[in-house]
Amino acid sequence: MTQTRNLIDENGKRTDGRTIDELRQVKITVGTVKNADGSAFIEFGKNKIVAAVYGPREVHPKHLAQSDRCVLRCRYHMSPFSTDTRKNPAPSRREVEISKVMREALEPAVMLEDYPRAAIDVFVEVLQSDGGSRCAGITAASVALADAGINMRDIVAACAAGKVDDKIVLDINDTEDKEGGADMPVAYMPTLGQITLMQLDGRLSPEQFNECLDKALVGCKMVYDIQRQALMQKYFGNETEVKEEQ
Repeated sequence: MTQTRNLIDENGKRTDGRTIDELRQVKITVGTVKNADGSAFIEFGKNKIVAAVYGPREVHPKHLAQSDRCVLRCRYHMSPFSTDTRKNPAPSRREVEISKVMREALEPAVMLEDYPRAAIDVFVEVLQSDGGSRCAGITAASVALADAGINMRDIVAACAAGKVDDKIVLDINDTEDKEGGADMPVAYMPTLGQITLMQLDGRLSPEQFNECLDKALVGCKMVYDIQRQALMQKYFGNETEVKEEQ
C-alpha cells in the first residue's frame, strides 16, 4: 500500500472525523432473517451486513459428513451493488478467501463435537461495503450462531487496526485501507483470551506490530460488549435498538 496524501490532519482527526483510538459507530440487530435458525444485521460504520445461520442439519452430499464432529460451512458474498463500482455477482477469489478465513475464525468458538454428522451453514451477505467488512462479517456471524442456539465456548469479536500516516489507528475505514500503510484484522474470544484470526497486509516494525495488535484487541473488546448487549436486548431487554457510539 502506497500512501499518497495525509489521512490524519494537524488536529489528529482522520478522514471521517474520528481520533486514532475511536471505533466507528456499531449497531447490531439480532433475529432479522425470520427463515433462518439464527441471524444478525450489523452496521459497522458504513458497512451493512446480514448474517444468517442454518443448522445443525443433515449434510449434503452425505460423504462430507464427519462422524465425530460437525461441518461448519461459511459463505461470504458481496452484493453487486455493495461498492461504488458494480461487482461481478460470481464469487471472487477474495470472497472465497474470506469465506475460508471466516470459517477458521469461528471454528474454535463452536463446539463442533456436539453435532456429529451434521452441518452448520453460515451465510454472510455484504449489502454495503466500507472497509473492514471481514471483521464486521465475523462479528455478525458469531452473533447469528449464538442466536441459533449453537453451543459455543465464547462469542468471536473482530476488529482491525492499521498504520496511517505512520501512526497506529483503530478500526480503519475504506480510504485508510486503500491508502494507509498497513491493515491488521483480528478476531478474538475475550472471555477465553484467545485470538482466532490475525492477518497483516503491509509493513510494520516489531514495535508497531505489538502496538497494532494491542489496539486491535482493545477494539475487539469494545465490539464484544456491543454483541452481548444486542443478544441480551433480544432475549431479556426492552424494545429499544442497541446502539453504541465509541
